[in-house]
Amino acid sequence: MNIIKRVLGHIFFVYALLLFVATMLIVVMPIWLTSFMKEPQRSKWLHGIFRVWMGVYMPLAGCPVIRRGKEKFQPGQSYVVVTNHNSFVDIPVSSPWIPGPNKTLAKIEMARIPIFGLIYTAGSILVDRKSDQSRRESFAKMQATLDMGLHLCLYPEGTRNKTKQPIQTFYDGAFKTAIRAQHPIMPAVIFNTGRILPHNVPAWAWPMPVHFDFLDPIPTKGLALSDTAELKARVHQLMTDYYVANRDKK
Repeated sequence: MNIIKRVLGHIFFVYALLLFVATMLIVVMPIWLTSFMKEPQRSKWLHGIFRVWMGVYMPLAGCPVIRRGKEKFQPGQSYVVVTNHNSFVDIPVSSPWIPGPNKTLAKIEMARIPIFGLIYTAGSILVDRKSDQSRRESFAKMQATLDMGLHLCLYPEGTRNKTKQPIQTFYDGAFKTAIRAQHPIMPAVIFNTGRILPHNVPAWAWPMPVHFDFLDPIPTKGLALSDTAELKARVHQLMTDYYVANRDKK
């Protein structure tokens, strides 16, 4: 990376961060007010607020989101949406741009950040990964989310991909949840977020479009928990093949 691009990237990072804070302070009150609502109405309102917020923020930050395949979501059907995870930018991209209200599984540590924690908590199922009880409770909450007609947005890699693999190995949780609930998996692939905010260059970012592509849904009706490994491998291969075939075209 040449010195000019490095300096400009640091400047852009500061601009994008300040813009995020400024817009966050505008939406924090409406988001807080939704806490008085019952589900699933609360999640429906939250999805609208998040979509408007990120619909303004992402283009102003020079990172417009381009979706492909949203027509694959069938009305009245809730999905377990599984997507790759390369950057913190995935969070403001994934949930707002899934077609319909949804919840995501989130680390409880992030909920302790002042102001941002309120927003982070609002649309999330919090889990303490160090607690077996918390993990068990999170499965029940995910099941309840699907039963309410909401989508789940999960990152089966578990953490940001800092490896040279296109997509890291998946954990079982998303696939067990889909099988238990007998709801289809909706594979999705996000492009460019790791280039916008790379993990190995501190306080640096670069504007570019984000592509969010939904692949063909995979049914789970009739599957048992014993099919988890096969389902996980199938989805991982599908997403990896798509990512490798399209990453240089985005």
